[in-house]
Amino acid sequence: MSKNKILNIGILAHADAGKTSLTENILFRTGVIKHKGSVDSGTCQTDFMTVEKERGISVKTAVTSCIWNNTQINIIDTPGHVDFSSEIDKVLRILDCAVLIISAVEGIQSHTKNIFDTLSELSIPTFIFINKIDRTGSDTELVLKEIKKELTKNSCSFFKVENEATHLNKLTNLFSNEYQDIEIIEKFAEFDENILEKFLSEKEISFLELSESLKVMIEKSKLIPVLSGSAKNQTGIDELLDFLTLYAPYSKLIENEEFSALVFRIDHDKKLGKVAGIRIFSGQIKARDTFFNNTSKIEQKIAQLKGYSSNKFTDLSEGIAGNIVAITGIQNINVGDILGNNTNIKKNITIGNPLLLVKVLPLNSVDFSSLVDALAELSVEDPSLDFLYNKDNHELNIKITGKIQLEILERILIDRFNLSVKFENPTVIYKETPKKEGEGFVRYWMPKPCWAIMKFKIEPAKRGSGVEYKSEVNVNKILQKYQNEVERTIQSALKQGIKGWEVTDIKITLVDGEDHNLHTRPGDFSIATPMGIMNGLVNCDTDFLEPVIAFKIKAPEKLLGTITSDITKMRGTFESPILDEENFELSGILPISTSADYSIQLSSISGGKAKISTKFAGYELCAEEFGISRPYIGISPLDEAKYILKARKAIQ
Repeated sequence: MSKNKILNIGILAHADAGKTSLTENILFRTGVIKHKGSVDSGTCQTDFMTVEKERGISVKTAVTSCIWNNTQINIIDTPGHVDFSSEIDKVLRILDCAVLIISAVEGIQSHTKNIFDTLSELSIPTFIFINKIDRTGSDTELVLKEIKKELTKNSCSFFKVENEATHLNKLTNLFSNEYQDIEIIEKFAEFDENILEKFLSEKEISFLELSESLKVMIEKSKLIPVLSGSAKNQTGIDELLDFLTLYAPYSKLIENEEFSALVFRIDHDKKLGKVAGIRIFSGQIKARDTFFNNTSKIEQKIAQLKGYSSNKFTDLSEGIAGNIVAITGIQNINVGDILGNNTNIKKNITIGNPLLLVKVLPLNSVDFSSLVDALAELSVEDPSLDFLYNKDNHELNIKITGKIQLEILERILIDRFNLSVKFENPTVIYKETPKKEGEGFVRYWMPKPCWAIMKFKIEPAKRGSGVEYKSEVNVNKILQKYQNEVERTIQSALKQGIKGWEVTDIKITLVDGEDHNLHTRPGDFSIATPMGIMNGLVNCDTDFLEPVIAFKIKAPEKLLGTITSDITKMRGTFESPILDEENFELSGILPISTSADYSIQLSSISGGKAKISTKFAGYELCAEEFGISRPYIGISPLDEAKYILKARKAIQ
């Protein structure tokens, strides 16, 4: 294992901004590959799936490594299409820093802002790389203004672009030992009191002082450096690598502390079996070492230790703090698992939210069990799919972000599993919430031996608050061990309400009940809880909640009437428009169910001059006539006789 300094860098962007091309050219420049591939020809190192090569888009995160300035740079190249946002979600917590790519031609796009906002929320040090400065129509100065206006005022450009929009483009360094641009020093002075004091008193400020200040500002996410270049023609690649290795915060090599790591990916390899990708935060690990899985609460043992090199695994003798490695031989391990000590792990946050539910069917009925296995395997690799298999009616459902994801998934099932499938039309994932206050009651005392009696108070809760549970019952009435069963079962009892959807924004209070010292058995209260909760939901009735997005539209002023009319028809709301010369900016809220294809429609009516950016904004009340109920999957707790037999395994 190399003892070089380590940098774990995420390459992120809106689709087609040039992430994969940048990664490919970094690998070429650092000598990892001898010949550059291209996205268009399907020969890039990090696009290794057949569907990626053919479609020219990244579907899965790729991990590769190179050396520059005595620094081991682990590059995490992520998909740019919003449908594959879950791939970004999985890697955010393992990054030391991020490079956010923006096209000098298209500028800031909808997904760009979502990514930047998430990086800011997690305080991940971020560098912006303005790409494609050689392309016709590129305008770096305009993009710099967009960055200031739409992303952050704390950005600072370190290179001046010359001969833009030609293949003769070159960069002038505005920050070096020989020359420091006055605007850069003024920017530093906004965040560094020592530099401000020297600047105001016209004292000399050394380049070393400025460099050390820059490192601190980047690490604390106070300043966002902006660099420029063209990945395809190698302009700005050296400058980017130099800047990263000089000023990005390196991984902290905490080798003498307890082992700590995060699982960020799962792969299934034909030879190695299940492979877990981990970022080590402290300590070190070797093949055949044993560690404690803090998530599943079990001891686990590694078989082999591997390193990542694009689509290949390399042998490793040890994994050290700060590095990214792959481990094999562990079946019960999942994305998001914390291994060992959890004190160094960042909080979890997501960009993508799967808001569509899709039923999957095999074209050949004999492939049903194989399809179950394939979807289960893919769901382990991408937990956002949330594969749902109802054995009672042989129904397979997955959750997705968009229709492009379905096209890719269909191809993956053919290429990897030799399975042909069809998908029913996606349905928006609704939720339910209590309409009013009410009570739920259950008396589970037949057929004996069993005894679990409970009364629940059920109330609507504040929007977005989730599930709140408490007990007001004395342990003399229901022993604590049985009350623990109730609390553990609440979440699963709310997976499906009376309209068939997950129940949320609800307060549940256990207000009365009893156990029996002779007839109560462990598990009785687990069986009874869903019956009592469902009884309460019937008494309260429920409202639909539908997923909504916050939108921002920028378009020519002449389209204002047409666009506001469209939003009203889609049951959306909007704020007063902001006029800017001959354009306007409009912000508001739209239901997912009515607006899924509006970006295409907007581009059509505006001739491509209108831009829309969207972000998931939560769930809001939906009128009964617009919601869609679905049948209960499995045996409903309302059908008490059958439900009890099923829970007691008396029927299949």
